[in-house]
Amino acid sequence: MDKKVQSRIQKLEFLLKQMDKIHLRDAADMLNVSEMTIRRDLSTNTGSVVLLGGYIVKDPQKANDNNYLIFEQETKHIAEKMQVGKLAAELVQDGDVVFFDCGSTVPFIASQINSSIKFTALCCSINSFLVLQEKPNCHVILCGGHYSRHNSFLTPIQLNTELDAICTTKAFISAAGVDVKQGVTCFNVDEAKTKHKAMAKTQQSILVFDSSKINKVQQAYVGNLQQFDIFVCDQALPAEFNVIKSSILTE
Repeated sequence: MDKKVQSRIQKLEFLLKQMDKIHLRDAADMLNVSEMTIRRDLSTNTGSVVLLGGYIVKDPQKANDNNYLIFEQETKHIAEKMQVGKLAAELVQDGDVVFFDCGSTVPFIASQINSSIKFTALCCSINSFLVLQEKPNCHVILCGGHYSRHNSFLTPIQLNTELDAICTTKAFISAAGVDVKQGVTCFNVDEAKTKHKAMAKTQQSILVFDSSKINKVQQAYVGNLQQFDIFVCDQALPAEFNVIKSSILTE
């Protein structure tokens, strides 16, 4: 590899240790080259940096399968997540106190809640917060903690958090895997702990997931299917899920 190309790739790799993504235009400005030059560099590079949707990111193929990258997930199954978001958003009513989980599906719920509805939102991720704070009649409470660039998630650093102090009427819980035998799972153990607490403090646990998650199992256990009151998915669930007694919403 040309030394100049190698130097630019190394600089990009260093920058991606500080942030989860870099816009192509910003990268070109920082390296004082054209966008076409960077495109050419990345097209011939076999390292750990790739161009994805106008952003430079760490190559997901070089990462561990269990390494969840929120930016990568945001570009997948958009139509399905929009449908899930539409159905779930219709469940929010005036006066509700709602927990919004982390993950790439949850912002699609927040964005489709009618702006006239007055409700309180409790959230633990920046991507959900950014959508909720634009709702004029939404009172937003953001849980604090250590910020993870990989999943835009805030992990509590104190024993008692906002989740302990607030009882919600509804909790939207996202999943990376939904399986009849193995139950509901996600990628991250810290996320699973927060989901557990949110489910324990709510009147109604609502599982939200797109159909690509069906029959998938990830490393962090969230709970069995019977722990959820409502399922929201973009399509009807397979026949083996008929053992579940909870309500299931589909298109």
